[in-house]
Amino acid sequence: MSGALAHRREIVKVCRRLYERGLIAGPDGNVSVRIAQDRILVTPSGMSKVEVTTDDLVELTMDGRQRRGARQASSEIAMHLRIYERRADVRAVVHAHPPTATGFAVAGESFTTCVLPEMIFQVGWVPLVPYATPGTPDLADRFEPFVAGHDAFLMANHGATTVGANLLLAHQRMESLEQSARILLTARLLGRVNTLNGADIRALVEARERAMPGAVYPGCNVTPITHGSRV
Repeated sequence: MSGALAHRREIVKVCRRLYERGLIAGPDGNVSVRIAQDRILVTPSGMSKVEVTTDDLVELTMDGRQRRGARQASSEIAMHLRIYERRADVRAVVHAHPPTATGFAVAGESFTTCVLPEMIFQVGWVPLVPYATPGTPDLADRFEPFVAGHDAFLMANHGATTVGANLLLAHQRMESLEQSARILLTARLLGRVNTLNGADIRALVEARERAMPGAVYPGCNVTPITHGSRV
């Protein structure tokens, strides 16, 4: 199988997984992969991701010019291109509307505390990117203060975006983000959210550094959380 076809099949597989896990609905979301230093593959605009085929994907240059594909590229392409421009280590971007995580974004909250080992190891601190109209260059601009130092982003009143050195990792981070949001919401409903202590956090960070040497790590807030406080 050629490298280009493998990338196309991987994107289609992730699109269907996002739909099956309830992280997108209808034409929501978009997925891209950097297939060369100057080229990316991205999902088309307006299609339900569960219906996207390998032939529907659009190939673009890094300045947004279309090279291959009969369809129009995702309306969020400016955000994808900005992330690739700022992060040479990023090879894949996933944007979705995970319901619980997006609920936190609608409430104006980020994920900054060290509560779940999986989040510390896999994702780190997830900032809240201020709102801008979807599909506009303004949205890409809103990412500027955050993109260099984070691997996952909540988008105010919009959804979430995750990145990775490959599409598997970017997709896993999206699933981890939503799963963590569900757990945190449940803990709040039960009335208490407990943070991990400093020694436990350091052990997780060291494990992450061994597994992903040189990877971005945004850290998290280690201030203890008391009853009724926010995460």
